[in-house]
Amino acid sequence: MFVDEAEITVQGGTGGAGFVAFFGKKGGPCGGNGGNGGSVYAQVNQNMSNLKRYVEHTKFKAEDGQSGGYNRSLGANGDDLILYMPVGTSIINLETKEEIELNNTKKQILLCCGGNYGRGNDAFKTATNRTPRNREPGFPGKTSHFKLILKLIADYGLIGLPNAGKSSLLNVLTAANVKTANYPFTTLEASLGAYNGKIIADIPGLIEGASKGKGLGIKFLKHVEKVHLLLHCISVESMNLEKDYQTILDEMGAYNKTLLNKDTVILLTKIDLISPKEVQQKIKLLKKFKKQVLPISIYDKPSLDKLKFQLNV
Repeated sequence: MFVDEAEITVQGGTGGAGFVAFFGKKGGPCGGNGGNGGSVYAQVNQNMSNLKRYVEHTKFKAEDGQSGGYNRSLGANGDDLILYMPVGTSIINLETKEEIELNNTKKQILLCCGGNYGRGNDAFKTATNRTPRNREPGFPGKTSHFKLILKLIADYGLIGLPNAGKSSLLNVLTAANVKTANYPFTTLEASLGAYNGKIIADIPGLIEGASKGKGLGIKFLKHVEKVHLLLHCISVESMNLEKDYQTILDEMGAYNKTLLNKDTVILLTKIDLISPKEVQQKIKLLKKFKKQVLPISIYDKPSLDKLKFQLNV
């Protein structure tokens, strides 16, 4: 299952407590300080493709620091915890609304600091108090709540109304093996496939009102933001090709106007269902949008070859 959103709670480790001890034969205090609690970091893992692990497990805590000991010995610091996430993950602090995007594969992002150590009784000795028995407990680490959003970074994005033939086309071009059927919203999650080393994403069917939450809502519109080339699929079965195309444009523009500037190729799909003459008539209707129009069918090898040539450019 492809998971692109999750909410998690992270907590730094608690600092180790200070220790109370004395040297022998009425000696002075020798209780050591505790160790600091570990901190929590986020880092890119290029082998991860979704956020599934953060739905199955939502609470994370770094290791606590250890207590101090005799003879002023210091407690060990708690180990830091690194949460690995896919490249392109946006991390939003739900309290501060601060947002960070993970793009650097080597840099670690601090999510939560560990708690400070507690002082042992050796730290409390003074000229007037040579045998202190006080110590400090370790201090708790910071706790924060984050929303994780993964935006697909793909070379090509298949978009269009439901039943436009996107999933079938992805299956033919790649080994994605996406479920297909003749009813809306067959695709309930974004699907990925690889063609010639480049990633093709099947963006689930958008409908009129999607930017306002209708149907599958804006759940998948965010994935269009990272795609380099849009392959806009329109079925020859449509009763109004121009309206179908404009509907998707309107929804993308309502969500983020910059999406309208993306390079786009219109794919007129399922051309095996009508005559070549009718195909040409429908192509003429789409020319008004001043985009390249490629007629295509998953059962027509020459048309698939033309698309593959376009993807290889």
